[in-house]
Amino acid sequence: MACSTAAIHRSVLGFQRQIGRKRLSHCSLPAITNLGGGIPRRIRGCHASAHLQPSVVADDPKYGNKQVIAITPRLYDYILTNVREPEILRQLREETASMRGSQMQVSPEQAQLLAMLVQILGAERCIEVGVYTGYSSLAIALVLPESGYLVACERDSKSLEVAKRYYKQAGVSHKVDVKQGLAADALKSLILNGESGSYDFAFVDADKRMNQEYFELLLQLVRTSGVIVIDNVLWHGKVADPLVNDARTVSIRNFNKKIMEDERVSISMVPVGDGITICRKR
Repeated sequence: MACSTAAIHRSVLGFQRQIGRKRLSHCSLPAITNLGGGIPRRIRGCHASAHLQPSVVADDPKYGNKQVIAITPRLYDYILTNVREPEILRQLREETASMRGSQMQVSPEQAQLLAMLVQILGAERCIEVGVYTGYSSLAIALVLPESGYLVACERDSKSLEVAKRYYKQAGVSHKVDVKQGLAADALKSLILNGESGSYDFAFVDADKRMNQEYFELLLQLVRTSGVIVIDNVLWHGKVADPLVNDARTVSIRNFNKKIMEDERVSISMVPVGDGITICRKR
């Protein structure tokens, strides 16, 4: 039985109100925001409710109407119940949640993916640009071998105090070399020290306007077949909105375009957390 336009609009608006009642920075639902006139073409199914998740498809019909699930609060809660989060990471996450800037902390499922990439690579030498309170760097350090080495670049001393405390509690302080100050300077110092091509993995979650410079420096430091992961490439969906043109959004949008065209790396943009791009150096 076909759905009426009014019924679909009521379902979608009710669903959006449900989203609005729950704070969830990782939920991006562009497919159900166009309610100005007519039925949003990309919604599939008559029951966009809390019980049945709406799916979205690309505007371009040449993609074959492939349906992709939209992450709702209920579904995201389910995803979180399937994350194997070590107790020490849970404690750090909960402490950070009450701090200023807590939205900068990576999500548990994202940290789990980063740790798995490190394990798949068999990485021993890693770099993180932008540590904050250390959730992602701790997740990486926990899976590194005892001889593993992680360069952690962060300029904020207060957040580093928290990170260092948790490195110590987790017993991984000997694996982490904290570089306090400007990350670009730290990376240039590693290059001048003759460490080019000696790192297996790098993760960037810092000033978005510096992504291109960080990427170029890390491309020198990471070995062939090594991996560089860039965070926040979807920027809360703003990159896809032509009406949003603030400096950070434009910078991320331009970076995404350059990476897409960069033949020095193989890439995969993954909609986990706020979006990450995984780059493998060729």
